[in-house]
Formats: sequence, C-alpha cells, structure tokens
Amino acid sequence: MVNVLQFNKDAWNKKVDAKNRWTTPASPEEIKSAKSGKWQVVLTPCKPVPKGWFPRMEGSDILCLASGGGQQAPIFAATGANVTSFDNSPKQLKQDQFVAKRDDLKIRTIEGDMADLSVLADESFDFIFNPVSNCFIPELKPVWNETFRVLRKGGTMIVGFCNPVEFCFDGELAKKGIYHIKHSLPYSDLTSITEEERIRLYGVDEPIEFSHTLEEQVGGQLEAGFHLIGFFEDYWAEEKIKDYMPSFMATRSLKP
Repeated sequence: MVNVLQFNKDAWNKKVDAKNRWTTPASPEEIKSAKSGKWQVVLTPCKPVPKGWFPRMEGSDILCLASGGGQQAPIFAATGANVTSFDNSPKQLKQDQFVAKRDDLKIRTIEGDMADLSVLADESFDFIFNPVSNCFIPELKPVWNETFRVLRKGGTMIVGFCNPVEFCFDGELAKKGIYHIKHSLPYSDLTSITEEERIRLYGVDEPIEFSHTLEEQVGGQLEAGFHLIGFFEDYWAEEKIKDYMPSFMATRSLKP
C-alpha cells in the first residue's frame, strides 16, 4: 500500500531540487512591485487571477493552502497581509521562508496534509488561496469541510483544479497530441494504470495524481456550505490540448 502523502511529499521535495517551475521563488523585483501595489498571481498555470477575487489585502489573514514554493505567499505578505503557508513539502515551505528572510517579510509556515487543518483554529482566516494541487490527494470532502471551518463568515476561498476530462485520455497518445479516450473517471495513478505504466509515462519521481469529478470539486464545496460566486477556465499553453479544451478551472466561493 502506497503512502500517498509521504510519496508526494518526497516528489515535491525533489521538484524543488530540480528547480521546477512551481518551486521557483518570486524575484526581489516582484516583491518590490507588490509592496507598491503592483502584483498579480496565478491560481491555474497561465491566466492571472482577477483582482476582484481578492479581499482588501492589508491586514487580512490569508491561508495559502498547498501553495508553497516562494511564489504567492511572499507576494501576499508584501501587500501587508498576514500570511500562513500550509504545505506538505518542507522544501516548498523553505522557499517561502527564503523569500521572507531575503525581503524582510513575515510568513508563518506549517507542514501538513491539506485535508487535515486541525492545527488551525476555527474561523481564523479571511481568505484562502488554493492553487491547482488537489489532484495530488485522493479525497476532497475533508478539504472542503476543513477550509469551511477555518474561514471566517463573509470570507472567500479561491481554488484552481484540473479539468477531470484530461484524465480520460491515453497517456502515450496524448504525448503525441492525439487525444483518445481510454480511462473511466474518477482516474487514479494507483488503480487506472500499472506502476510500470506510471513510471514509463511520467517518471519514477512524479507525484501520484487523482482526477476528481466536477461533483466532487464544485458540488463538494456547495455541500460543505460554500456559495459559488466566481468561475473561470484556463488552458495548458505548452500542450496541443489547448486547441480543443481548457485543462483547468477555478472557483471563487463565499462562506455566508
């Protein structure tokens, strides 16, 4: 039995060592701009998050959930927000700590499972920022219940996630830009393909991924008590699939 939490922790630690795109810290110039009020971040790979999706940043208590890497959390801290970065990878958190030390920012970092926020108090945040990351965990219901609990009334949460349809395709053919339906949903790297296939397709050190239905993604938030108040789609700029469909979606939800 694979310990998914530990496996993916190790995988993301290795991505930091390899200087993966999502582990590269914000530059001093980006932090300086954020301090002057000029900034933008992504929730999905390409499209900047609309500024209207953010609260008044200065003084807000913000939870960056599964968002380590020295990117968004330091920018939010530079705007004057009180930022907590919660991530499964200690090396990703060290990237946040690196930028905080370099640019004299305050960021609280906590290592943990995004489905278990028990170390955080009820109603302790005004805003939750959760970029594409829930594809690395098998169940979403605990995430929505926990985020609803730690968010204050009137607070908002924004979430990026994968279009589940992407997981239907034959991985070998997709690399060639051919999209042939092969897998039923929900998809899992642990059960939909063999370990040999996973290593051949993605490499031995790639994180284990899971698809989640829209019912789990959107319906799950609604069931937890959130009200959906915003939505957009985004595309994989580097892959042929962009010619056919969006690969990512983002929601903005309110705790009434």
